[in-house]
Amino acid sequence: MRFEVSKVLDAIEIRLTTDPALARAVVDLSEVVRYADLDGGRPASLVRLGLLVDALGRYVAEENVPVYVIAPRGLLSDTDLTSNERMVVRRWADDGKVEVVPQMEDRVLEVAEMLGLPVLTRDREDRFRANRPWVAAPGRLLALVSQQGSPTLVARVGRGEAVPPTPRSPLGERLLSRIWKCPDLNCTTFGSGGQSDSPFADMRTFTSPVAQPPPALRAGVPTCPRHGERLKDAGPRPATEVLSVRIDGVIRKRFTVSEDQPVVVGRAPEGGGGVMLGQWLTQDARKWISRGHVRLALRAGEIIAKDVSTNGTGVRPGGSADDDERVTLHRDESRVLAADDIIELYAGVHVGRAKLWSNGGVVQPQSVMAEAPTMAIRPVGR
Repeated sequence: MRFEVSKVLDAIEIRLTTDPALARAVVDLSEVVRYADLDGGRPASLVRLGLLVDALGRYVAEENVPVYVIAPRGLLSDTDLTSNERMVVRRWADDGKVEVVPQMEDRVLEVAEMLGLPVLTRDREDRFRANRPWVAAPGRLLALVSQQGSPTLVARVGRGEAVPPTPRSPLGERLLSRIWKCPDLNCTTFGSGGQSDSPFADMRTFTSPVAQPPPALRAGVPTCPRHGERLKDAGPRPATEVLSVRIDGVIRKRFTVSEDQPVVVGRAPEGGGGVMLGQWLTQDARKWISRGHVRLALRAGEIIAKDVSTNGTGVRPGGSADDDERVTLHRDESRVLAADDIIELYAGVHVGRAKLWSNGGVVQPQSVMAEAPTMAIRPVGR
């Protein structure tokens, strides 16, 4: 049982991010761990986060959907969680996988507003409507309910109608255009890394400036949400572009390309930072697609695709399905991609800007709960 729980927590960890470009929803961890009506179990269980993550994947019909998790500091010592669960939450916090704040207050709503993301909550957030009236908009608050035994997300407001993506707030855009530094040298989110006197400093993960979450705003001042320290503006943040890998009509993964960090996509790119497709490819596709197949870079707002493969990289202008319009890049050839161009590594294996595909294309995304102990899912009221 303990081994199964550890495996499901590892699977959940892969779906956690504080990267503004990748997160698809925001959640208060201290709320979801207490959804005891889902399984009739302990007062608090970290495994319940997996049920929520799976529900989000089904809601957006997409694989590997990342979620932005925020936890109050008190949860790290909450004895309703097991000692192992508390250790896992601390590790997630130290590695920048989740954001920890002294008190929740309205931090979840602050992040959601800045990033234009929905909030996964059963709370109607009525106490914040005066300052954040958007919580009453359709699709902004998604509650976990149980329908025919399967936890499902439904909109608190509206009748389930399609809701267009919400843009980032102007304040969010301004804050996310800068790199911020925290005076606390141990800050894994806004720190510079490697400056701590701790003997374990070199073992800690520090968040890339490109992937920094939005600062908290306290009395109009950008502040570290974890340490409460005023943040220093360290200059402009490199621009990023979000791309998706779509295989046989299913979005398998989102990733970012930034001005200072090109990305190689292929069957199994060497080194860190590449996008590996091998686990989703057919045998024939694996034979055709090189370990490192195409290199993507962002320069002056334009995505440049460079072929680094053996068999060449296809580009479908405007996403055209007409093979006569398909352009093939050969070794070391490059092409600036138009906004709606799609890269084709093999038939049905595509890479393009994430906004090109409004639907993830999969009804039952892979579950992070596959290795979880058997759980009895009870009906949940709205």
